[in-house]
Amino acid sequence: MKNYKNVPFYAFGEGSIDGLKEILESKRNGSSVIFMIDDFFIDKGVEKKLPIEKKDIVIFISTKTEPHSEYIDELAAEIKTQCSSPAAIIGMGGGTVMDIAKCVSILLTNPGKAEDYQGWDLIKKPGIFKVGVPTISGTGAESSRTGIFTSPKVKLGMNSDYSMFDQIILDPQFLKTVPTDKFIFTAMDCYLHDIELLRGDNNKITKSLAEESLKIMREILLNGMDYEKLMIASYLGGCAMATADGGHICHPVSYGLSLVLGTRHGLSVCLSFSSLADYYPEEIKEFNKILEKFKVKLPKNVTKGVTEEQLERMAEAVLKNEKPLRNAFGDNWQKIFTKEKVKEILRKI
Repeated sequence: MKNYKNVPFYAFGEGSIDGLKEILESKRNGSSVIFMIDDFFIDKGVEKKLPIEKKDIVIFISTKTEPHSEYIDELAAEIKTQCSSPAAIIGMGGGTVMDIAKCVSILLTNPGKAEDYQGWDLIKKPGIFKVGVPTISGTGAESSRTGIFTSPKVKLGMNSDYSMFDQIILDPQFLKTVPTDKFIFTAMDCYLHDIELLRGDNNKITKSLAEESLKIMREILLNGMDYEKLMIASYLGGCAMATADGGHICHPVSYGLSLVLGTRHGLSVCLSFSSLADYYPEEIKEFNKILEKFKVKLPKNVTKGVTEEQLERMAEAVLKNEKPLRNAFGDNWQKIFTKEKVKEILRKI
């Protein structure tokens, strides 16, 4: 039997951030709260919207690069030196910040390093109480059970019921700050998650969530922006991922790019999908139509200059994602989706 979990509580709507104070009051018990905030909000006065007290710790998280295990370890160590037992951690930002907050929460109650928990259901103890506040929507990090990051050898997440947020606050007012280029790549992450989950061998609840999310994403991407709808689509897409038995092909391929070239996740999944026409012939047509509508031109020849050693590392990183690839190709996936096949796909990007 598989017992699926979603985020226990969510608050939704314009101004819902005001409820964070009440949520934290029952958790504080005299201890500090850790606020991790996207560094985009430095000097923008966002702290005035948050119930930050004098004893609390505020950390602005750099989002210039993909989350890395060393950075997560450093943050956890820094917090431990300042507070022995924080009451809660708030992750406010995009997928990068929210994933880091999830992972740090786990390291504050579990021994070892972040990379020790890359994989499925490796975490032994719940993390500290954690709240996700997305300020950009599409990754589904707010409602998924995964905290994605790269380590020296692989890009893979802490994938566990324990890494899921205990509470999320979905306040569309923050999405209005997002630049168009960031919006489209993050939105496409949700769109591609949904496509992959619908193509994979997943249960009917997962597919129903993904279908509704994809329906909303198509309305937004092909007709016009609606911030509330985008936030709902991202949330549903994350819920679909949380109940999924596996993903598909695009995201594993993208992890090879991120690990070796440092390509940001939203761009990375778009580049990967563009090279997978053999697997998604109809979906690629709509994908290209959306990019054209938003006048987005994907970089060409991204992997042209990579060395054979780098290509080998990329392919190995892709093939470490056994669960989604088994979901895509079946138990004999290693004989179908070989290292040489992966390299062939990567060379097209």
